[in-house]
This record gives sequence, C-alpha cells and structure tokens, in this order.
Amino acid sequence: MKIRQLVLQIALMVCIFMATISIATAQTFATLVADRVWVSGDNTLNAEGHVEVLFAETRISATKITYDQNAGVLSIIGPITLTEASGAIILADSAELSDDLRNGVLRSAKLVLDQQLQIAAAEINRVDGRYTQLYKTVASSCRVCAGSPTPLWQIRASRIIHDQQERQLYFDDAVLKVLDVPVFYLPRLRLPDPTLTRATGFLIPQFKSNSKLGFGLKIPYFIKLGDHADLTFAPFIATKTKTLEFQFRRAFRTGNIEFNWAFSKDDVLPGNTRGYLFGEGKFNLPNDFTLNFDIEATTDPDYLSQYGFSEKDRLDSAISIDKTKRNLFFSAELIHYNSLRATENNFTLPTLVGNLTYERRYQPAITGGDITLTLDTHSHYRRSNALGNNGRDLARASLRADWRRDWVLPIGMLVEANLNANVDFYTIHQGLPGEFSGGQFTPSGSVKLSWPFVKNTAHGVSHVIEPVAQVIWTSNNVENIPNEDSRLVEFDEGNLFSLTRFPGADQYDRGLRANVGLRWTRYDPDGWSLGVTVGRVFRADNFALYQPGTGLTGRKSDWLTAVSLKFQNNLSLSNRSVFDDNFVFTKNETRLAWHSDDLGLATSYIWMEAEPFENRLIDTSEWTYSAAYNVTSNWTAKTDGRYDFIAGRAAYVGFGLEFRNECVQIDLSLSRRYTSSTSLTPTTDFGLTVSLTGFGTAGSGRARANNCQ
Repeated sequence: MKIRQLVLQIALMVCIFMATISIATAQTFATLVADRVWVSGDNTLNAEGHVEVLFAETRISATKITYDQNAGVLSIIGPITLTEASGAIILADSAELSDDLRNGVLRSAKLVLDQQLQIAAAEINRVDGRYTQLYKTVASSCRVCAGSPTPLWQIRASRIIHDQQERQLYFDDAVLKVLDVPVFYLPRLRLPDPTLTRATGFLIPQFKSNSKLGFGLKIPYFIKLGDHADLTFAPFIATKTKTLEFQFRRAFRTGNIEFNWAFSKDDVLPGNTRGYLFGEGKFNLPNDFTLNFDIEATTDPDYLSQYGFSEKDRLDSAISIDKTKRNLFFSAELIHYNSLRATENNFTLPTLVGNLTYERRYQPAITGGDITLTLDTHSHYRRSNALGNNGRDLARASLRADWRRDWVLPIGMLVEANLNANVDFYTIHQGLPGEFSGGQFTPSGSVKLSWPFVKNTAHGVSHVIEPVAQVIWTSNNVENIPNEDSRLVEFDEGNLFSLTRFPGADQYDRGLRANVGLRWTRYDPDGWSLGVTVGRVFRADNFALYQPGTGLTGRKSDWLTAVSLKFQNNLSLSNRSVFDDNFVFTKNETRLAWHSDDLGLATSYIWMEAEPFENRLIDTSEWTYSAAYNVTSNWTAKTDGRYDFIAGRAAYVGFGLEFRNECVQIDLSLSRRYTSSTSLTPTTDFGLTVSLTGFGTAGSGRARANNCQ
C-alpha cells in the first residue's frame, strides 16, 4: 500500500512538472499551468483545462490558450478572467493578446474596476498596457438581479477609454439613464475611476433652498495643484443670491494649511458685497515645538449662519506655539476676538488677548510625590477708553508651586496631601478707583481622606462605597482684583474635591473649608452598573466670592448629586443636579441615550438659574433630541431639534433622509431655525445631494450592496 502511494505521488509530481512550462519573452517570464499542455509541430504551444497564466503582476484564467511563438500572439477561449495588479478585472468570452499582454482584443467583455464600477462592452482593445478601449458600452456600479434586470442608473456610450496611468475614464456619446429612462446626453464626458482620490474636475452638485436666499444649485469644481495642493471653487446661483465659494489646501513637509472663503451678492443686503474668510494651519517646528494659527472673519454678523458656513457667534483668530512632553508643557498664544452677538459690543470686550504658560513637573526623591512649577502670564486689551468693565486693560504674571503626594494606610485608607503657593503680579489700566495693582501671595494646603469599601454578594453583585473628606485652608488676604478670567464657574463631580472652582487666577477660594462626599457604585453580573455621587462644601467663613447661580454661596453650598446608570443593551441615563436643602434647583441636567444596530436615540434636558454675572439674564430651560433609524439596509431617517421652554417655542428642528446602496447616494435634509444670535426671523433650509458611486473612492457603496434577496 505504501509503495502504491509513493508511485502515485511521483507520477503526480511528474505531471505537474510537465504541465508547467516557462514561456520566455524579452526580459520577463510567464508561467503557464493547465490540465493538459502540448506543443504542435508549427512551434505552437497549446494548453487546455483550468488554464492559468501568470505574467508579471497579471493573471489570466481561461478554458483554452494557444500560443503562437512565431507571431507572439495568445489566442484564448473563455470564459476568461484577467486580473491586474491595480485590482481591475476583465471578463470575456474570447481574446487575442500579445505575449506581453499589453496589446490585444477581448470580445463580449466586461471591465470591473475596484470591485465597484462595471463596464460591459462588445469588444475591448488593450493598447500599450496603458489604455483600455471599450466599444458599445454600458457602465454602472449597480448590481443587477434576476428579478430586476434594469439597473437603477447606467451610462451608455459608443466608446469608453480607460487610462490606467492617469486613472481616468473618457466617454464618447454618453447617455445617462435612470431606470432605463434617458436623463441627459453629453458628447464627451470624463470621470475618475474608483481608485483615484484626487483629480481635476467637477464634484457632486447640490440643490439648496433657503427661505432668505431662495432656491439654487451649487456646482463645486476641484483643481489639483500638484501632489501637495488643491483648490476648489463652488458657484452657488440661487434666485436671491450669487455666491462663489473657495477652498485652498496645501500640505508641506512639516505641516499643512487650509483656507475657506466666499463672496456673495444677495437680496438680503442689496448693494453690499458679503463674505467670510476662515483659515487654519499647523506646522512642526524644531525641538518638538508646534505652530498653530487660525483666521476667522466675516463682513456682517448674519452671513455665516444664513449661508450655513458656521454657527459660531464669537470669532477668534489666533496664533500659538506650544510644546508638550511628559514632564513639560509650554504654550504662547495671541488671540483676537470678534463677537457677532447683538447683545455684545466689541469696543467694550477684550478683543486682543495674550497668554503664555510654562509648566514643569519634578519627582524629587527627598519629598516624594510630584512638584509642579508654573509660570503663567495673561494680558488683554479693550478698544474702549471708558473706565471699569467697559474699558479696563489688564496684565498679569503668576508664579505657582504645587506639591502633591498620596499614601495608602494599612487599613486601606487613602491619604492625599497638597501644598500650593501662588504669587500674582497685576498691572491695570483704565480700571475703577481702588482696584489692586501690584503683587499678592496666596498659599494653600489640603489633606484628603478616602476609604473605599468593597462587598461581593452571593449572586455576583459588587458594591463599592467610598466616603471622601477633604480639608482645605487658603489665606484670607483678599485684594480688590477685578474678576476677568473666572466668571464662568462650574460645580460638578469633577471638581468637588478641588482647591478652587474658579477657572482662572483672578479669584481663589478662601479660608478654611471642607469638601465632603460619598461615592457608591453597583456592578451587576447581568451587565449593568449604577454610580451615585453626593457631595457638599462647608466653610468656616463666608467670603461671598461665588455668585448665587453657581450653587456655591454661603457657608454651606448646595447639594451636588451625579447619577450614572448603564445597561448592557447600550441604554444609558445620567443626571447632574445642584439644589439647596429645600430642593430648589440651581442646575439640573439629564441625558438619556440608547443605541442598537438600527436605532440611535439621544435626548437631554437642562435647567439653569439666571445668573447676570455670567451673562445669563433669564433662566435656561431647554430640551434637545436626536434620533437616527435604519428603516432598511439602504434607507436611514434622522431628526434632531431643540425646544426652549422659557420662550415657549422650538429653537431648531431638522429632518434628514438618506438612501445608500452600492451605486447611488441620496441625501435629503430639511431644517428650520426659529432664532439666531442677531435676529428672531425664522429661516428654513432645504438640501438635496445625489451622487453616483463608483467614480472616485469617496463614493464607495460596498457596505450596502444589493444582495438580490
């Protein structure tokens, strides 16, 4: 039995060796593998049955191949599959090709590019290995099923030329058909093949409608400026506006830049040229420094929102240099602000701001823990010559030293000690009488104790409860320093155990105080968890540093609670509340979210008490929502909105409908904005974008291909 197996193996090896013949060409070899191979008397090689030809990076599969060595011609009988290194596939019934496969004819053929675009032709000519000419063609990226033989769209042409080097498709006498109905005719048409990411030409047009700008069409045109730069300009012609948009991008060896701008003539402001300019860039400098800049400018406050370029109502143009390492941070920036809000005056706002920060961290062996040294400077300038908040110019330099260390006691208690010293120097111009100029010294110290307990039940449930208490002392030498950088104060679980809750350096929390809190988390083996945090701040003295809307006034702050509930089915609920002993809320925020394969829901509600010091003149009570539902594998419906309970009306409502399959993408959007930063005039926007996938990589529709079921 073993001898018989050995004989069979040797015979099989001999057959394979005899059926594999190398065909010598000028500089390259082609390998032929077939079930049966023989040489005719006229120096012709014949191969039959499961024929495979490997030449360079090209592979041919066929039923029969005849090679005439004298003429250098391959005659192939199909079905034929020719696969190239680029991923292009040619299917044909018969073919005659040169022995280097660069020239020849394929009949009753189909060209498949990047497994997306299919071009069927009566005949395909290969020219010099670069051009593929197809005659009497039909091109489409739609999958055709037996029950629906007509593709959603197709382009018929008398001839198509595929330039493999430039990756372009050239159509002669092109007719676009949708559901077999002719839509338009073009004598010449050029499109990129699916593998090309950047090429000069038109991009996907957009139909847009706005209640103030009218109905119109935007047709972007992309210009490739070499391998590292490009320019896109997009005319938008509507019934009430003529707009020209631009985008310029450039990549450098050490960074990149991008500029977006537009000019408009419209009926909203007749006789005026409206426009905007946004630009940004980032560059890597020597010694691990990074340069960043951005430019934001517009001709009028309403232009950005009316044309949908941006929702920003405060523009900032800045330039900065920074460096970040494990134990070092440096940042220097200069910012120019321009407010678009009708309630703000740029002459009385700090329009020019400069900041510099240098921070270094050490781990000394003598003291243990971490020591952080910080140099921080800030200055700002107002154009107004008035005194006080309407014209004050300020410069500050701060030196800070912070030492922090923690220990774990044998009983499992965690101890954290912190010593902090701040020295601040102020120079004030156009301030109110009595405002401080000079230097102040502010030392602080704290000790925090936390004792986590863990309990595991017989059912696998884990409970972690952690009481935390922190005692803090800060010097009481309060100077008359105007509060310019610490006006927006947050009180949440993230800063419950912080030395101060002021975001800047103009104000510090003062005196002797205690931060007390309790954390409890429940982990269930079924995959859900519940976390609760409760805390409060107690003070020995009331320095009246915080505003009433923060929940931190008085010798006892309001209660802070934070709840987080998460389920295994992607359902989550969170709430953060600040309220007093009588359950009168200062702030309350609730968020609910749920996600599945086909449905995503998110909604939130926020309540905030009015705080004039933070420029909130009335209470805030808003509900927001967003939802997305995959109706089918191809259709997705979306909606989002915001409702203002104080005003008693919706602030924004939006709807969207998307269709995606292997050959087309349709985006339909409808939104209505009831308010803006400068006007209460409602505006309605409508948008429609239709793109045929299979031309350029941006239009890939493989993820939602028709499965013919």
